[in-house]
Amino acid sequence: MTTNDIPGWWQGTKPEWIVFYGLQSRGMVHNQDFMYSPYSEDGIAFRFMNPRDLAINITGLMQEYESGKGSVSKDIVTKQQMLGLGIRLVFIEDVDLDQDANYYINEALEYRDHSHMGD
Repeated sequence: MTTNDIPGWWQGTKPEWIVFYGLQSRGMVHNQDFMYSPYSEDGIAFRFMNPRDLAINITGLMQEYESGKGSVSKDIVTKQQMLGLGIRLVFIEDVDLDQDANYYINEALEYRDHSHMGD
């Protein structure tokens, strides 16, 4: 299976699948090392149990179009709320995933945010 082979059971967007697949390719186990929530109330797609202080979200034009939600102002508020809880929310641009998914997933796992939402 590749990032282009999205299974029928997948409920999220293609950019979210790329991250999900990338995390599993790194040996991370869904619901053990990380949780994926396509319909979470706060809009955060990926939360981690190890490390507990990391969350990843996808942002960008295609992500917002496919998911039907999202706005920059809401993302900023969510990021600040998560910081208040001691969790670093890193955004990955959907276009960056298309260019070099491995690089941007690795960077996010190191708490480096290259998106327009970055520090």
